[in-house]
Amino acid sequence: MKHTNHDNKPNIIIIMTDQQRADLRQSCGCPLNTMPFLDEWAKGGVDFERAYTPNPTCMPARVSMFTGRYSQTHHVRTNHNREDAFYTEDLLDVLKKNGYQTALCGKNHSHHDYEEFDYYKKTEHLGLSEKNMSKEERVFSDFLNQTNFVDSRTPAPGGVTVQHPYRNVSDALEFMDGVGNKAPFFAWISMAEPHNPYQVPKPYFDMFPPEKLPVCISGKEAGDAHKGERFLRLSKVWEQVYGPEAKEHMDRSRSNYYGMLRLIDDQLRRLMEGLQERNLEENTIVIYLSDHGDFVGEYGLMRKGTDLSELLTHIPMIFKGPGIAAGGKETQAFANIVDILPTICDIIGEEIPVGVQGKSLLPVLRQEKGYEAEFNRAYSESGYGGLYWEDKDQLDYRTEGATVDMTGFDCLNTWTQCGQIRGLRMDHYRIQVDMMGEGFLYDLSKDPMELHNLWEDKEYSSVKAAMMQELLSAMMQNTDVLPVPHYRYRMKIHPKGYWHQDYIAPDSGVNPSGTVKAIYSNRKYYK
Repeated sequence: MKHTNHDNKPNIIIIMTDQQRADLRQSCGCPLNTMPFLDEWAKGGVDFERAYTPNPTCMPARVSMFTGRYSQTHHVRTNHNREDAFYTEDLLDVLKKNGYQTALCGKNHSHHDYEEFDYYKKTEHLGLSEKNMSKEERVFSDFLNQTNFVDSRTPAPGGVTVQHPYRNVSDALEFMDGVGNKAPFFAWISMAEPHNPYQVPKPYFDMFPPEKLPVCISGKEAGDAHKGERFLRLSKVWEQVYGPEAKEHMDRSRSNYYGMLRLIDDQLRRLMEGLQERNLEENTIVIYLSDHGDFVGEYGLMRKGTDLSELLTHIPMIFKGPGIAAGGKETQAFANIVDILPTICDIIGEEIPVGVQGKSLLPVLRQEKGYEAEFNRAYSESGYGGLYWEDKDQLDYRTEGATVDMTGFDCLNTWTQCGQIRGLRMDHYRIQVDMMGEGFLYDLSKDPMELHNLWEDKEYSSVKAAMMQELLSAMMQNTDVLPVPHYRYRMKIHPKGYWHQDYIAPDSGVNPSGTVKAIYSNRKYYK
């Protein structure tokens, strides 16, 4: 069946995995061949080695993808603030305005309701969201609910076809067939894996045995000694959750995680074959990324939850499709999830909404020169504010709601998410500073697991000063412009989100007494 589009607008697919660490692919240095299809497929597009999340937390990162805004400005700073999303127009608004049929296949966890998409099929971490499930699907959902949201030490029942990534791809292909040649389409294929509960069926369960996994570079002791109180707290919790067989249990979790990567990879292959069979590949832009990373055993930790570690903020991000160079690895330019909305706007010829803080990556995707200064760093943030919670406050995990009986545990909780932290990656350094002035500086070329804090090292004083200057610049550039002045003052904003390119704004930029004010009054999320 041949599909065509109106006005030559490309179809757009965003494949988002949940909690996928950037470096666990063979093409990124991993000794295990976890995602062979993705590694080969990415050679035909632009595979960012330096892609980052604006916030290593599910909902804040996903809202940033849709709004092109950082969590401190879109206001969804935790997984519990979806109704606070603050912006003018977002990706869904832009695509619908341009005639796109939209679909969500998988996990949502954004500020949008499923029903806002033209087509949607839900899969959640702990099972399917359907009333009429087959016997195999019911068994699988019951199995997931018995994992305590941690992991499974036995193969998942039901085989591959009940697994979420398989269903997500099947649903996406069904959506594409339903659209036919009526309109260009947008499909958000949002896989809940490789996020916990770490589970996988055979043959993936036996594909990367625990005894053959790469040894973690940084053990629990290293994390406890070098990473600060919040890492130490999480480490102690995981000892309780995993119990007396902590090492064996964590090794199984890691093995399942690697197996889930291969399962996702096989479903990605199936999706691309489906596009080819439907003659859609030549007019479809595919973006592959994750919302944030996972410790996967480093520092004696799994999942996420604390600070802006490189392992949590560094993500995979690949663009492939018409108009995108087959450049393979992009080793210099930094990319961020907030850049996705302005990039898509640039591709389809739509004006970037007021308040977007990301930048169009199109010059990088076309391998154009002269934009190096625009993409020379990546900024991230976390924290919902206030002081740090301490033991003397006498708030416990059960009272807070992070656990019921310590057989399961929510690593995103009052302790790990409080305060304010800002971080920056530039060159081969990473800097992080909190609201109390405590800082961390790492040279990733020598210390990839960030075990040697150079903050007080005199030999790095000039590096520290330069990185602090860049961090302050990034923080001020990402201060919110909303709401814009209501009269007289004109906001000068580059139409592609750039800061270093020559640009003379027509009418001195945005006319806040006209268009912008109308946009505000019509936005249901505007406060």
